[in-house]
Amino acid sequence: MEKRKTKAFVLEALGYDGLVERIRDVPETGPGQVLVKMKAASLNFRDLKILKGVNGMNPPLPRVLLSDGAGEIVEVGEGVTRFKAGDRVLPIYWEGWYTGPLTSDRTGWNSKAAEVDGVALEYAVYQEADVLPIPASLSFEEAACLPCAGVTAWHAFVYFGHVKAGDTVLVMGSGGVSVAGLQIAKMNGARVIATSSDDGKLQRLLNMGAAEGINYKKVPEWGKRARELTGGRGIDHVLEVGGEGTLRQSIIAAKDGGHVESVGNLTGTFAKSQLHERGVQVTALAVGSREMTEDLMRAIDLHREMPVIDSRFPFADLKEALRYLERGQHFGKVVITF
Repeated sequence: MEKRKTKAFVLEALGYDGLVERIRDVPETGPGQVLVKMKAASLNFRDLKILKGVNGMNPPLPRVLLSDGAGEIVEVGEGVTRFKAGDRVLPIYWEGWYTGPLTSDRTGWNSKAAEVDGVALEYAVYQEADVLPIPASLSFEEAACLPCAGVTAWHAFVYFGHVKAGDTVLVMGSGGVSVAGLQIAKMNGARVIATSSDDGKLQRLLNMGAAEGINYKKVPEWGKRARELTGGRGIDHVLEVGGEGTLRQSIIAAKDGGHVESVGNLTGTFAKSQLHERGVQVTALAVGSREMTEDLMRAIDLHREMPVIDSRFPFADLKEALRYLERGQHFGKVVITF
């Protein structure tokens, strides 16, 4: 029997020139495994770090890029009981992390496009435990926005932060994590203050339900301004995506005893975990488990707070999509369609 083939974007050397489209054999679907035909994927800044080998993101090469995708099962292996051909599924970001908190011992945990291949390919084989059913309310494209950015925001605000009605949270910018964070905070009844360097994007965040917006270019001391907007009390939870470049202002914005959940690492260095000033706790968090992903999809299905998609690119234009993401003009998620 002739092996099934798949197109895949493989990072063979660092940089855009090192990302090449290849034809690969699709592995046989073994016991407990499912074969998935990918329908959509989404991009994260993490993909740019891997592409360029910066900020410690240096997986062994060659490696298939991208961590977030959604697709349809076309074949199931022996012993598979949870799925059948035709089911719509979401591969989880961190294979092997099914439940419980982030731990220092991550034996058996493999993040896509780092320890294992990513989802920039037409067909992929996964363990049954590493995929989840997609709710009927979500399209393939919307589901593909969730595994990294959406789950990261859920981990920060819900699983770790326990954000509740009446809390005030701050989200930074209009990338995938921050937009998802705004939506999740609103689902939980929190008041949201948003920052951006673009007044047009700030207005869009306000239209989505943010209570106030701060242009951090016009107001460099935006941490102080955020405190003023709370009557001097301060922010309960800051979704910190800038790393050391914005950490100082995030701490100023936070209330005494508040939380700064550091998730983005855009400047290359995470804030130190368990740093205290005025009782402010700064904690660096990873993406999240299968359980967190399930919880997020259930909440989205209930509240109909669908992921915000900025733009769509065909699979063949992955490099162009990555360059667009790198320019930072997007609002929400950049999606790849297969």
